[in-house]
Amino acid sequence: MVDVEPAMKDEKRRVSRSRRRRASRRGFSLLEVLVVLAIIALVASVVGPRAISYFSRAKTKTAALQIKEIESALELYFLDTGRYPGEDTGLSALVTPPPAETRWNGPYLKQASALTDPWNRPYRYRYPGQHVEFDVYTLGRDGLEGGTGEDADVGNW
Repeated sequence: MVDVEPAMKDEKRRVSRSRRRRASRRGFSLLEVLVVLAIIALVASVVGPRAISYFSRAKTKTAALQIKEIESALELYFLDTGRYPGEDTGLSALVTPPPAETRWNGPYLKQASALTDPWNRPYRYRYPGQHVEFDVYTLGRDGLEGGTGEDADVGNW
């Protein structure tokens, strides 16, 4: 007589293995997907505001660096011409020669876009300056004088 039990056990093992394989191919359950989405939403709510804060501060730091670059270009202009550009000529004298200037040896800035702040407004120039010999500044994010944080004025003073 042939023992049937081992054959049945092998059959059950084969069936349970194939069920497991099919189950692993089915994908994720709705509950698993919802848990993952909840985790992603939680992480985004914590990280999002911080990322925006870093981005805002980056614009202020960029403005400060660009102002230093403009300040250096103005010093080179002074060395060549013996004076700083007047307010009527403005910062454009760093990119294109003023009509009456014979000793202009520029351009002192590679691109005219360097005269635009990170908020897409032109940098302001005042000569003689109120704070130092000449003032180069931007009014910050809000475009109004004064302010705090990202709305604060950024200048070479």
